[in-house]
Amino acid sequence: MKNILTLIVLVLSFQFAKAQDLETILLASDDASLLSQNYLNPAMEGLMYSMNGGWATTAKVHKKFGFDLTIGANASLVPDEAKTFAFVPSDYTYLSLQNNESEVQTIMSDDDTETVVDVEIDNGDGTYKVVSFNMPGGITEDLPVNAVPAPTVQVGFGLPFKTDIKARFVPTQNYDDVEAKLIGFGLQHDLTQYLGIIDDSPLSVSVLGAFTNMSVVYDMKDEDATDYVEVVNGEAEFKMNTWTVQALASLDFKLLTLYASAGYNSGKTTAKMKGDYILTYDVEDENGNQIGTVNEAISDPINLDFENNGMRATLGARLNLSIFKIFADYTFQNYNTATVGIAFSVR
Repeated sequence: MKNILTLIVLVLSFQFAKAQDLETILLASDDASLLSQNYLNPAMEGLMYSMNGGWATTAKVHKKFGFDLTIGANASLVPDEAKTFAFVPSDYTYLSLQNNESEVQTIMSDDDTETVVDVEIDNGDGTYKVVSFNMPGGITEDLPVNAVPAPTVQVGFGLPFKTDIKARFVPTQNYDDVEAKLIGFGLQHDLTQYLGIIDDSPLSVSVLGAFTNMSVVYDMKDEDATDYVEVVNGEAEFKMNTWTVQALASLDFKLLTLYASAGYNSGKTTAKMKGDYILTYDVEDENGNQIGTVNEAISDPINLDFENNGMRATLGARLNLSIFKIFADYTFQNYNTATVGIAFSVR
């Protein structure tokens, strides 16, 4: 179990390590929030879709006091159109791209090319604060798969009235500069009992509702003294809440289970950059001549919200080897998601 928890933190480290490079975006002044939102959006959306995956591999609930332990991995595939975002100059007050690109890589691009961003802020007295910084490229070459992953460890327990309670729990884990924790709960209730289907039929029908909360905190260290940004007690904080409601059906045979579901996903994430930061700009006159430098101190500069919601449909299969199960499924949604895993189940 400890190794699985470490794997979760390792994956999250890959996803959020680029937050260390995001400190330079603060040089964009009032444009920093929009630029950060566009850059991070596919990772936040993909992670919310991944977190809603893998809750059930059959519509059949446990008998009373039955239980299972499930270890799985969800991977949300980022659509090609989400790997870049359009840079529209009129959307920004102070920014331009040095090479006049029309598109910029998002965090989930497989292109790690950095984009040079020029900043020019009018001081209102004929002088300008100017600086250039490198917008980080994509990170998917560093990930185990070209997708947004979310490993899960889950237990299920059979209650009276043909209902299962499910729980996902990862106590606070620390890996290098990342601290992560997760908790989730679900309820699955059998509907077959109300449909007049005989007990020995392989068909099962149920309904599932589940909620997951995850938080990740990444310490931002001032590792580059030449990037015009000094970091004091900086950190990036991500808090995610996801919900899913699904109707499930399965055909449960001795060696094989075929299952499907249809439902609705919803999720919300907040991303904050906390701490104190000192930004350094060159000062130029109206002719472009440098006449000095200036420092600007800011605190808790970024506070972003990400949301997604929409319909989902899943098709999957599970191999039943006594109490040992192997399963795989595919969910069709805005970010299609593949899930694989193993389970130990006692009915």
